[in-house]
Amino acid sequence: MTGFGEASTVAQGVTYFVEVRSLNSKYLKSIIRLPEEFQGLEAEIETILRHRLRRGTVTCIVTVSDASESAAYTVNHKALSSYIQQIQNAPQISSGSVKIEIGPLLALPGVLQPPANEEARIERTRKALLPMVEKACSTVIVLREKEGQMLCNELLTQRDVIATELEKVKGRAPQMVLDYEIRLKQRVESMLTAVGVAVQPFDLIREIAIFAERTDIREETTRLGGHIDQFATLLASTGEQPVGRTLDFLAQEMLREANTMGAKSADSEISRSVVAIKGAIDRIKEQVQNLE
Repeated sequence: MTGFGEASTVAQGVTYFVEVRSLNSKYLKSIIRLPEEFQGLEAEIETILRHRLRRGTVTCIVTVSDASESAAYTVNHKALSSYIQQIQNAPQISSGSVKIEIGPLLALPGVLQPPANEEARIERTRKALLPMVEKACSTVIVLREKEGQMLCNELLTQRDVIATELEKVKGRAPQMVLDYEIRLKQRVESMLTAVGVAVQPFDLIREIAIFAERTDIREETTRLGGHIDQFATLLASTGEQPVGRTLDFLAQEMLREANTMGAKSADSEISRSVVAIKGAIDRIKEQVQNLE
């Protein structure tokens, strides 16, 4: 499911900005982008994302702008002096005064030292940043819930299509056997009349019984009816547990029953209803991929 949330705060002269985006995905995949100096907080941020969001490709982008005095790097004067001394003593430089640009020297290894007390800075960032991640996730969840409600309405519409077509199948199934009996009698009588042979009722009954057994779809219609009832119950549930994957599995079982009904059916009306049922199930399978 899609969603977007952001949050920001300013603490002790440091501005923290968090952006969380969620895109449709069957499973949860988190992508976290942090400033290099705060990479140690990635595991804690991922824990929050996995706790708050159960499905989707979730991208969390964190920016930190430190305008405080503590952000300044310190100059290692001993290292800087050593570099200057080595330059002055270089044999390539002729005797006399040497003009040295300080700017390039600051980029040399060891000249600039990161702010002291790095542990305290990480802890300060943790206290300010993690609540912002929680806040951004809350906004994402609100948007996902709105989208989820629209998805649920669409899924219920498709579920009603299946229920309507299933009732048609149940009503037509007994008539299918009767129609076969009539067709069989007419066909046998027309074939045997020419040779003057009468068909035995027992033989007809046996053939009809075999056909009825082979095309019996009562078990499939009962199971499919149970599946669509469970489907509606899961959509109406208000629990905190995600139901998207359960609905996905349930849709696969519904399609299995519909396929079996189609294979057994020898009736055009039932076949049309089965096609409509399978079409609705395919739309359900597509939509539940986006539902948490």
